[in-house]
Amino acid sequence: MNNPHAERQAVLLERITKNAEKCTELILELNHCVEEIVQANAYVKLAALLATKYSRNAKYNLEVTPATGSEAHQSSDIVGTQ
Repeated sequence: MNNPHAERQAVLLERITKNAEKCTELILELNHCVEEIVQANAYVKLAALLATKYSRNAKYNLEVTPATGSEAHQSSDIVGTQ
């Protein structure tokens, strides 16, 4: 006589295995889609990087320019007085 508990366990195990396989397939498909999105956004990432660097350089130049300009102005005053 077959054990009904073992048969039920085998059916449940088979269902779990099938669901795990489906889940794995969906995760692989999701990974593929994410890779496509990352590749499509490569230009956006590059543009953002360039904009960030430009902003950082502009901020630095704006901070440095007034100090340099005032020093040049002071040195011309000294030259003009001599």
